[in-house]
Amino acid sequence: MSLAFCGNENNSLAYNVDRGVLNNGCFLDALNVVPHIFLLFITFPILFIGWGSQSSKVHIHHSTWLHFPGHNLRWLLTFILLFVLVCEIAEGIVSDGFTQSHHLHLYMPAGLAFMAGITSIIYYHNIETSNFPKLLLALLFYWVLAFLMKTIKFAKYTEHSVGLRQLRYCITGLLALLYGLLLAVEINVILGRRYLCFTEATEVKPPEDLQDLGVRFLQPFVNLLSKATYWWMNTFITAAHRRPIDLKVIGKLPIAMRALTNYLKLRKAFESQRRPLGSMPQGPKWIWRALRQAFGRPLIISITFRFLADLLGFAGPLCISGIVHHISKDNRTIQPPLLGVYFISSQEFLANAYVLAVLLFFALILQRTFLQASYYVAIETGINLRGAIQTKIYNKIMRLCTSNMSMGELTVGQICNLVAIDTNQLMWFFFLCPNLWAMPVQIIVGVILLYYLLGISALIGATVIAVLAPVQYFVATKLSQAQKSTLEYSSERLKKTNELLRGIKLLKLYAWEHIFCHSVEETRGKELTSLQTFALYTSISIFMNAAIPIAAVLTTFVVHVHISEEADLSPAVAFASLSLFHILVTPLFLLSSVVRSTVKALVSAQKLSEFFSSDEIGDEQEPNATINHNNKYQAVVSTQLSHNVLRTLCFLELVESVVITSGYFTWTDGTPTLSNINIKVPFGQLTMIVGQVGCGKSSLLLAALGEMQRVSGTVTWNMMTDSEGEQYCIPGQAVVSCFHCVYLGRKRGSVAYASQKPWLLNATLVENITFEMPMIKPRYKAVIEACSLQPDIDILPQGDQTEIGERGIILSGGQRQRIGVARALYQQTNVVLLDDPFSALDIHLSDHLMQEGICKLLREEKRTVVLVTHKLQYLPHADWIIAMKDGTIQTEGTLKDIQNSDPKLFEQWKTLMHRQDGEFEKSMTVLERKNLRRAMYSKEAAKTEEEHEEESVESEEDDSLSQAMRHRTTIPWRSCGVYLSSAGLLLPLLLLSQLFKHTLMVAIDYWLAHWTSHVITAKMDECGFSHSWYLSVFSVLCCLGIVLCLVTSVAVEWTGLRVAKELHHNLLSKIILAPMRLFETTPLGNILNRFSSDTNTIDQHIPATLECLSRSTLLCVSALGVISYVTPVFLIALVPLAIACYFIQKYFRVASRDLQQLEDSTQLPLLSHFSETVEGLTTIRAFRYESRFRQRLLEYTDANNIASLFLTAANRWLEVRMEYVGACVVLIAAVASISNSLYNHLSTGLVGLGLTYALMVSNYLNWMVRNLADMEVQLGSVKRINGLLKTEPENYEGLMAASQVPDGWPRQGEIQIQNLSVRYDTTLKPVLKQVNAHISPGQKVGICGRTGSGKSSFSLAFFRMVDMFEGRIIIDDIDIAKLPLQTLRSRFSIILQDPILFSGTIRFNLDPEMKATDDMLWEALEIAQLKPVVKTLTGGLDAMVTEGGENFSQGQRQLFCLARAFARKSSILIMDEATASIDMATESILQKVVMTAFADRTVVTIAHRVHTILNADLVIVMKRGIILEYDRPQALLEKEDSVFAAFVKADK
Repeated sequence: MSLAFCGNENNSLAYNVDRGVLNNGCFLDALNVVPHIFLLFITFPILFIGWGSQSSKVHIHHSTWLHFPGHNLRWLLTFILLFVLVCEIAEGIVSDGFTQSHHLHLYMPAGLAFMAGITSIIYYHNIETSNFPKLLLALLFYWVLAFLMKTIKFAKYTEHSVGLRQLRYCITGLLALLYGLLLAVEINVILGRRYLCFTEATEVKPPEDLQDLGVRFLQPFVNLLSKATYWWMNTFITAAHRRPIDLKVIGKLPIAMRALTNYLKLRKAFESQRRPLGSMPQGPKWIWRALRQAFGRPLIISITFRFLADLLGFAGPLCISGIVHHISKDNRTIQPPLLGVYFISSQEFLANAYVLAVLLFFALILQRTFLQASYYVAIETGINLRGAIQTKIYNKIMRLCTSNMSMGELTVGQICNLVAIDTNQLMWFFFLCPNLWAMPVQIIVGVILLYYLLGISALIGATVIAVLAPVQYFVATKLSQAQKSTLEYSSERLKKTNELLRGIKLLKLYAWEHIFCHSVEETRGKELTSLQTFALYTSISIFMNAAIPIAAVLTTFVVHVHISEEADLSPAVAFASLSLFHILVTPLFLLSSVVRSTVKALVSAQKLSEFFSSDEIGDEQEPNATINHNNKYQAVVSTQLSHNVLRTLCFLELVESVVITSGYFTWTDGTPTLSNINIKVPFGQLTMIVGQVGCGKSSLLLAALGEMQRVSGTVTWNMMTDSEGEQYCIPGQAVVSCFHCVYLGRKRGSVAYASQKPWLLNATLVENITFEMPMIKPRYKAVIEACSLQPDIDILPQGDQTEIGERGIILSGGQRQRIGVARALYQQTNVVLLDDPFSALDIHLSDHLMQEGICKLLREEKRTVVLVTHKLQYLPHADWIIAMKDGTIQTEGTLKDIQNSDPKLFEQWKTLMHRQDGEFEKSMTVLERKNLRRAMYSKEAAKTEEEHEEESVESEEDDSLSQAMRHRTTIPWRSCGVYLSSAGLLLPLLLLSQLFKHTLMVAIDYWLAHWTSHVITAKMDECGFSHSWYLSVFSVLCCLGIVLCLVTSVAVEWTGLRVAKELHHNLLSKIILAPMRLFETTPLGNILNRFSSDTNTIDQHIPATLECLSRSTLLCVSALGVISYVTPVFLIALVPLAIACYFIQKYFRVASRDLQQLEDSTQLPLLSHFSETVEGLTTIRAFRYESRFRQRLLEYTDANNIASLFLTAANRWLEVRMEYVGACVVLIAAVASISNSLYNHLSTGLVGLGLTYALMVSNYLNWMVRNLADMEVQLGSVKRINGLLKTEPENYEGLMAASQVPDGWPRQGEIQIQNLSVRYDTTLKPVLKQVNAHISPGQKVGICGRTGSGKSSFSLAFFRMVDMFEGRIIIDDIDIAKLPLQTLRSRFSIILQDPILFSGTIRFNLDPEMKATDDMLWEALEIAQLKPVVKTLTGGLDAMVTEGGENFSQGQRQLFCLARAFARKSSILIMDEATASIDMATESILQKVVMTAFADRTVVTIAHRVHTILNADLVIVMKRGIILEYDRPQALLEKEDSVFAAFVKADK
């Protein structure tokens, strides 16, 4: 067929110009080409020459980005214009099909217009990003020309009575309108930016965010296309391949999304609800109102997008119905030409199957874009809301009444739950909110369309779905209940595991590991039973999701066929219904989670409203005397003060820092805690507050700080009295010096306060001391010296730069207290309050701190010091003393005043002042440092090991970074293998059931296609048709499908359970048998994490992800298989699409994993900042550091929020791309199957089948990739557990069998050590070298030496806890190396330095093996002097011991350990520094016991204090792993040069 612009038929009217050129249709179309060619020619050089060179710069540097007026409207109009132009092209092509020759003028102008439209928006975008508006003139001319041409064409059509019935008339009118609107937008830019016809152009700067290059989250600033497709994320996601994503890479949040901005928005919404009298309304309603006011608008936008997406979602089934319907019949009606060409109606246009395919493609693209936009807006709003509420909670915490905390009304845990759980519940509610509104619309429209297609039978199918929806909800509630009970059991299991790991050394030494292992396994058994219930309901839920659509379709078709024999069951009807049922099921599945989320959000709002209405501390009321309230923030330096004020100030004689007059203070609404308080604290002097425990000393400090509720009286800071007795109040920070400079500020200034229970930040030691103050080296050194912290700092691995962990976890009480005091000393405030700073310090440290810190450092600086203390020996240092009794002031004055006024009290003090120097106190600090050194050693060992490994890796692989990057991009197949191989026989069942299920699903749909095609053929042949045979096969297939759905859902969950059981069991068994070295070099938290978060992932998350992944993958594969079967041509197009999918998922997975980890890691500091603040509230408020802490909170919140936002944007980036690929699959499948049907007579049923499956691909592609990414993250847990499973266990087997070891061995307790060398690991140096010793039966042997001399290694060698690579130990003629480990360790007793007790009964702690009788246990307790203590407890031997033995003192715990050793009745006892952590009295008891109760046993004592082994039969002195001295103590003391003698002298 020949080709010509106007066609070349002989009778063509196309060239007829008799009635004027403009009345010729072809000429009109030619005229319309002019504007487009003009634009293409004008913009080509500017685009490709002007911007080609600098386009890369423009894209990278976003500081010039600027939106011209009408930016979004222009993009929107351009999109509509392009869509209408596509319709014009399609209309031209379809019209052209009615003529003999091809008329290019019908679609070529539209094609050029389409190119010009794309060019115009690219051109505009480049001009906009480089802020060069003058070049927009080209577009102005283009819009004018295009508008004129289209208007002329439209006018001519009207003139020739072409009307609304003709589609081209409507399209032309629409295009004229669009060009007119775009022209209006262009004129608006001229008026806005004044770049034309005005003398001065408007200077406009880009948004503040974009000028800051630290802002990299560009979603709010990019153009509409980039917003919709997340195009700006491309560089970010591809860059993740080259370097991991961290906080530096993601930059800062835009101002509008920062927590502060959103908090102010929320606060404004709260303020607007204030009642006329200024009170705030109560209850959760006002929270909802405020949230709606602050965040309602974006939510409405999200809901609108969701509505549009859901309505467009119905285009799929309708287009399928149309395509299949129109293929099955030939419908062409020729109409007479107008203006020389054919005009078709919209009905004819939509009757074309190809047109419907293209429309379906556009509908899918739009639907997916709107859906993702809805998700994004909802999630962004949720994240902003979370940030705002967290900030509001924090601000409330800062004003919380201390009594709420101390009286247990609010605990740290409750507040952390508000932050971690309740704010997230509200955020999730906002995420799911659009569903709440969209679901009813989706259901109503779906049912209406089904009714239109199938009549009454559709309603019955819909009823099946509706009836099963409540069952879904019931299952969902049962699931959450099962999850709760699982959580309780897993908490209990974790508690036991934690105890087991903390006491692992003792368990191994006593050979009790299997008892405790069994206890953990028992709890795990209960947890697994609960998990089984969880798995059962999960599998029911999965089963219903899969089976409901099948059941609904089956019911519908059965009813449909039975209602009338003439029922229309064409492929068009059948497959459109099938797609509609799939759409209908989605909202009903979501229903349960949306309802659950709504209920949780309502509960959370209730909790928040209760929290927000809790009591706050009032601002301290200053006396009304001389305060000027005009400007409450006024801070005036002396240069601005009037001479009169200065003169007055210089005559002031006595200055009081704090004065309390007639003060009554309370914690709760009851009897006042402090009554009738009248005190004054002199300025620049040392005031001491003394009194018995619980008399209100600490409360007095807190009352002065404004932390207590004041019933009556006044608290005045900085009161001055002149010589005539007149009082002046300076409500400011304080007077630095009367002659230099005076600050008058508001209320009390900053006060350095050290609380009784030291409060430390999770930061470095130096940050804890300087506490936000600038570093002044000499001052810092003086403070460190005064608090004796240097020796402690020297032990820490990074010195004062060491992170000291949450709540100072690695430090002892005394060390924490000294850091708290050091902070108070370092601050340069005028007032220092120290609340019992000596309570955890020994006598030497207390003296040093008193002399150097308080008397010297603080006094020299003339600071006002208030010291609460029990150490009355320091009273002579005080300038002023306040004595308290039962919440009132007993007396106040100087020591001399009190001696005169209350001699009785003075005498009482005097007797107490003579201190009792206990040797115990002397040793405490030494012990603390030793423990710290030990803790640090194990940490360092772990570190050096890791570094060592890293170094070896680097040396092996030069290009380590690229290897690491390569490792990040590969899926951990090995972990997947480990996971699946743990399933055992369930694995083949799982795989087979999944394959059978999906094959059957395809078979059901294929049979439907076959059936409906036969219906059509029968209709065409006009012969009768019986549905019964087809229906019965269809019913059987559907029932089988439902059964297989059940089998697969159960198989997946049961596989998950089996793997969870196997992995935990193997892990626990391995850990129990692992050598001690593993626990010394691996942080306990790491091992515990394997049992907590990793086990939880394997228990609950992997099975669900695995099910989802296998389902979506198999659905995609089966769908692509079906499409390829229907139209083999599709396979050619599949290759590029598959490549695109591969690269999209490859890049996404890496970025997604990094962002998920970043989101998790930024959440921890945020939560710990909350708990830290709650714990240190009084300190923060005393220092007046609220604003600094608020600022830090905003930083943490923003860091967490930006990670969440980037993760959301990355998910949307993936989904948009996958949806577009899916839409391409639909388009290609549709076009290919239509062509195949028209030219190769493919049956209509198969076309319907192919299209239904193509729609399914677009739904499941992104699920496949999302689940793959989730699976990859979750398999990390399997990988980490597998890493621990590779640990080599200790060699528990011996050369002798347990039965060969004599029953009572060792009876005598004779020990021979021959040439023994020991090391901790094969890679480390020996710690004992060639040691020889002989210990006779019943001998008491003492081993001493400096730290690190090998004393403890000596004791561990008896238990084979260390590697004995040379020599041997023979006990009672048996070489211990030949014995099974379990037997060997079960025959000795040991008392360790750290007393370890387990939660359980006293009986269990003394004898977990349950071998001893009650009498034996009471005897053991009597020997350990504990019988009276245990007798008083309810339950006696069955009294409970709390975790770690916290309900007993340190000394009592050590005595229990002694009783435990005695109850074992072994003839060899080893005491490893067992008396180091107990006081003198307890120690003497211990020594006595050892000498009497263990008289006939061999006792080896490793001594911390040498005097404890003076009574031993034999002393061994060690140095660097060798025996230096070996003799009786008396013999060694007689030698002058004896090392032992030197030790004894030093210990006195």
